[in-house]
Amino acid sequence: MGKLLSIVMLCAAAASAQSPAAGSTGKGLYMTFNCYACHGFSGQNGSGARLVPMKMTQTAFIEFVRKGRGQMPPYSAKVLPDGQLGEVYAYIKTLPDRTPAPASIPVLKQILSQN
Repeated sequence: MGKLLSIVMLCAAAASAQSPAAGSTGKGLYMTFNCYACHGFSGQNGSGARLVPMKMTQTAFIEFVRKGRGQMPPYSAKVLPDGQLGEVYAYIKTLPDRTPAPASIPVLKQILSQN
């Protein structure tokens, strides 16, 4: 029984030592911490700050989350460790920017051509 427990513990340690691809757990964390409630599922269409396209560095993003601003509550490292925030950041970086270029919108293109 002791050997079996050792083997199970060794396998568990090996599995946890393997790091997943960047952002692969970020989506789950984004959903678990209800980031989508304010930032939208796309990171750009909620009442909170627009996250896509992500213009902050990972360090600035972590600082933003740690301090909070306006309606954004601060999240301590005990609640959301830096490694997990890195995963959320990597996930956000994978989200496509769906904002069309102003010149691709006919009315804006017309306004832009008049100036």
